Amino acid sequence: MAAPVVVVQGASRGLGLEFCKQLLKWKTPAVVIATCRHPDACQELQALAARGPGTGTGTLSLLQLDVDREDDVRGAAERVAALFGGVDLMINCSAMLHPSGRGETSLRNVSAQGVMATVSTNTVGPLLMAKYFSPLLMKGGGAFGAQPPERSQQHRGLLVNMTARVGSIGDNALGGWYSYRLSKAALNMVTKTLSVELGRSSNNKVVCVSLHPGTVATDLSAPYHRGVPADRLFSPQHSVSLLLALIQTLSMEHTGGAYSWDGAPIPW
Repeated sequence: MAAPVVVVQGASRGLGLEFCKQLLKWKTPAVVIATCRHPDACQELQALAARGPGTGTGTLSLLQLDVDREDDVRGAAERVAALFGGVDLMINCSAMLHPSGRGETSLRNVSAQGVMATVSTNTVGPLLMAKYFSPLLMKGGGAFGAQPPERSQQHRGLLVNMTARVGSIGDNALGGWYSYRLSKAALNMVTKTLSVELGRSSNNKVVCVSLHPGTVATDLSAPYHRGVPADRLFSPQHSVSLLLALIQTLSMEHTGGAYSWDGAPIPW
């Protein structure tokens, strides 16, 4: 049986880097393809790749990909297709809070440039990844997620977009963070729309979900850690372990939904 193939988009740090680390130790050794803008400058990824496969571990390949550049996305998909033929799991991790590093607290902080840059990375990027990698996900071996006995409900690949609870319109009671909120709300719509198109095939279905990792101690959330209760500020290791366990429970029954790290549905 061929090793499952996983693409982690945005793997240079935070959740993306941790997904790579844990997937390399997955119960079935995986081929992990880590993409980022400047792989040569990412020492941790370089070190992981240099280790090579060990007993009971997967392999890591590095691939240059700037999610804001469509040519990069297209070229990366062509490279993966030539090397592996199909993909079992794709996780879109790249995200920015705002080009300034802080969410807008009021309208006077909003700028067209800030909104467009945030949406480009957080929403358009994952959509382009789906455009070019979905044909590969439709050729996956169904190694991730839960497979029901009915063949008509089985899937070939699984697409995960990392969302955030602040992208929920129904859960928005505080306001602010215009660019980040709207980019994640739009990403949820991308996930829902993809689930319709990629769920139509009788034999090559793809599960598409948005997953919220909780508040994780990463560079993105660093300015806002002070107000988070200690038991709700997750390490990347803890968050990713919860997310991978959740991913293994997903099926076509869940496609098109947004879920928290504990599996609870998130309102639109």
